[in-house]
Amino acid sequence: MRKEVKEKPKYAVVASVQLPNVSDVEFESSLAELRDLAKTLGFQIIATFTQKRASFDTTAYLGAGKREEIREFVDSAPAPVTFEHPPHDAADPDAGKIDALFVDHEISPSQARNLEKEVGCEVMDRTMVILEIFHRHASSRAARAQVEIARLGYMAPRLREAAKLAGPQGRQRSGMGGRGAGESHTELDKRKIRDRIAELQLEIAAMDVERKTQRARRQARQGLANLALVGYTNAGKSTLMRALTGSEVLVENKLFATLDTTVRALQPESRPRVLVSDTVGFIKNLPHGLVASFKSTLEEALDASLLLHVIDASDPGFERQLEVTDKVLDEIGAQDVPRIRVFNKIDHVGDAEAQAEREAALRAHYPDCIVMSARRTGDVAKLREAIVAFFQQGLVEAELFLPWSEQQLRGEIFASCEVLEERADGEGAFLRIRGERETVQGLCERFSQAR
Repeated sequence: MRKEVKEKPKYAVVASVQLPNVSDVEFESSLAELRDLAKTLGFQIIATFTQKRASFDTTAYLGAGKREEIREFVDSAPAPVTFEHPPHDAADPDAGKIDALFVDHEISPSQARNLEKEVGCEVMDRTMVILEIFHRHASSRAARAQVEIARLGYMAPRLREAAKLAGPQGRQRSGMGGRGAGESHTELDKRKIRDRIAELQLEIAAMDVERKTQRARRQARQGLANLALVGYTNAGKSTLMRALTGSEVLVENKLFATLDTTVRALQPESRPRVLVSDTVGFIKNLPHGLVASFKSTLEEALDASLLLHVIDASDPGFERQLEVTDKVLDEIGAQDVPRIRVFNKIDHVGDAEAQAEREAALRAHYPDCIVMSARRTGDVAKLREAIVAFFQQGLVEAELFLPWSEQQLRGEIFASCEVLEERADGEGAFLRIRGERETVQGLCERFSQAR
């Protein structure tokens, strides 16, 4: 029997500069989010370093004093220090050894290089962290291609720094395969990146056309209604998806636990049949390259007839989350899609009195919202009723007469619309139906409308 190898813990520290226009609440919320991102990558954060400055240091992001403080901390580990979270294995001689420094902003290649040299460990800025998470978690062809485009776009401006580190030798390349003798490695690498991005964009365009064609055929054949769950990552969208559809989707307490869109039918099924899709979660300062490259994933929101905007009611900074989601939806052109605000996780607020107080405040500020917990079956049932009511707004009703001699056609009627009532006499059955206008009109033309 093969012995399972336990992965060695990885430890990191977090650093951030608070600019004058950033409030303490927003600053702390962003830092907490970065720590969660680090957790998703498998790191344990053992210290946080902050600094208030009028602007970022142009050479290495942090000021000289703060860089020296971090260097001393990195050099002292694993000496006895006060950890935010003690290492799992104190007997390990490398326990607490700092593997990386996470920076809560996107910094330039030169700033990253200089900071890394001064603090003595790998430096990852916020954008790099998110890109790495996306790279690890993307599974579909489309998601993998989109992530690769974003990573290549991030790498391109950093090639010059790599060339500086390489020194004068090897910077020039001559011979076959280049545009001419003396073309630099950097120029060749940039050209390869541009060519690869163009190739991936063509692949994504082809996949988009194929996906839209399949979706149009499916909707035309089945008369489906589309609902998309949108919202901040970790707001409970996957748990809600599971509750609404009964599907075994991944539910994990990590940011960006899943990236690929999951589509399932609302259960119990309704008329019209509603397809529910769970989109990638939003996050503060999502890199613009990722907003663009994940447009095909977020297009589930554009194609939807209704959006469920899921918000964590237990998070004190939920208003910021709400703003971030609205901003990203505006960027992808989904601002006009009807939406229902769903404040989830109300059961995480506190005791019954605290929950009632928070619910009253939310309803006063957002009159049409739904306050619930995805773990309460009664709350989920009420949300389902609201969803079905929305999609039944444009439906029409009619009554059909089906002679006993044509009862073999009952299955077709029941499959294409909702039968609200049925009564019979000696000649046949009277069916009161409800469905899409075109579907009902077609049935009325084929079958004798009740007299």
